[in-house]
Amino acid sequence: MIIDAKELYEKIEDYMEKDVTIQGWIRNHRRQKEFGFIDFSDGTCFNHIQVVYDDKLDEFDDIQKYHVGSAIEVLGKVVESPKEGQAFEIQASKVTLLGDCPEDYPIQPKKHSREFLREQAYLRPRTNLFQAVFRVRSVAAYAIHKYFQERGYVYFHAPLITASDCEGAGEMFHVTCMDLENIPKVDGQVDYSKDMFSKPASLTVSGQLEAETFALAYKKTYTFGPTFRAENSNTKVHANEFWMIEPEIAFCDLEGDMEIMEEMLKYVVSYVLEHCKDEMEFLDKFVEKGLLDKLTKLVKSKFTRVTHKEVIDILQKADVSWEFEPKQGEDIAKEHEKYITEYFDGPVFITDWPKDIKAFYMKQNPDGETVAAVDLEVPGAGEIMGGSQREEDYEKLVSRMKELDMDMDELDWYINLRKFGGCVHSGFGMGFERLLIYLTGVENIRDVIPYPRTPGNCDF
Repeated sequence: MIIDAKELYEKIEDYMEKDVTIQGWIRNHRRQKEFGFIDFSDGTCFNHIQVVYDDKLDEFDDIQKYHVGSAIEVLGKVVESPKEGQAFEIQASKVTLLGDCPEDYPIQPKKHSREFLREQAYLRPRTNLFQAVFRVRSVAAYAIHKYFQERGYVYFHAPLITASDCEGAGEMFHVTCMDLENIPKVDGQVDYSKDMFSKPASLTVSGQLEAETFALAYKKTYTFGPTFRAENSNTKVHANEFWMIEPEIAFCDLEGDMEIMEEMLKYVVSYVLEHCKDEMEFLDKFVEKGLLDKLTKLVKSKFTRVTHKEVIDILQKADVSWEFEPKQGEDIAKEHEKYITEYFDGPVFITDWPKDIKAFYMKQNPDGETVAAVDLEVPGAGEIMGGSQREEDYEKLVSRMKELDMDMDELDWYINLRKFGGCVHSGFGMGFERLLIYLTGVENIRDVIPYPRTPGNCDF
């Protein structure tokens, strides 16, 4: 019977002193004159298995030639290991080569830089670091779905091709079937009637607006899928393709929105800590020392709530030489985010942001200057989520869109939600990769996405 390493580790008492068959890959191979040691991994768990073979095997000489990276099948007895810190090993009675690997295999048992591994992105999941990172990614994604599904949310698949720009930023990838060498034009303008959708279309920057339509039918909905930004930005936290989680909740104000944000984040972090113990211990030891303490503290924290105006007052009174001077009515910088989380010694909700630096759909506060928006700042990462109460007042929404000279016809369906049984509703967005950077301690977004899409990089 072929078993997985995961099952072997979880039920080792059942298999001790018994023969088993395992299939996987050679991660390292130490050869000696009369015996050899194979560091074996099948990818089903983070832990490896030591396979020991000796010269009593008929195929001993052949096994000694098996290269790192080769796929093998091992038949052998599970026995206690004399090696400290290793509960068991397998004494092989047969080792069969299933897939050879040449000596110039790029992922050798030595330290590789992350830059080098990005060039070998199709092989990097075979390294310890990326085995850990991408299992955390998988488990965190499941935890997000589990959180919402257990609470009655409807999973909504937002369209990836859209004719509306949610953020109003205009930094969108255009989608076309036109011959770019011979674009049809009328009076010097592109004739979109000849294109696939008979109008300009782009890749979505957010599924929020469409998700609101489902929230006003199902009460609670969420999206979790890819989004795209056509920004020529080469920072550690920007990518042109990334994943977003965007819940929308009817009959929910800003206070309720923040309660959900806090509960969801704590749930996901707790789930990862519980179900990725080996991976998280590895990341804590080799990537970010103190990672487990940081995450455990977050789960136990009570998130502070403070207004944007109060934050600016705190920053302006601080005895700090700022690179970017904090000002009322303006956004805050990374250095400000760091200071505020240290000031309150934990996660901080910053609420009631200046209207002029936030999106058109956010609920306008009675002061006429701010909106019911919120950003969640966490220690060591800064902003990790952003949300708002959505403007449910038809006249106020229309007035704000006119102020911003927005195309009313393009979004008439969205505006009409306020006429057809509209209600107080709220939502938020969280970049999945930003969460993974926080969870793993791996600081570059290129290393938490399997195949990153960044300026000048669209390989694999």
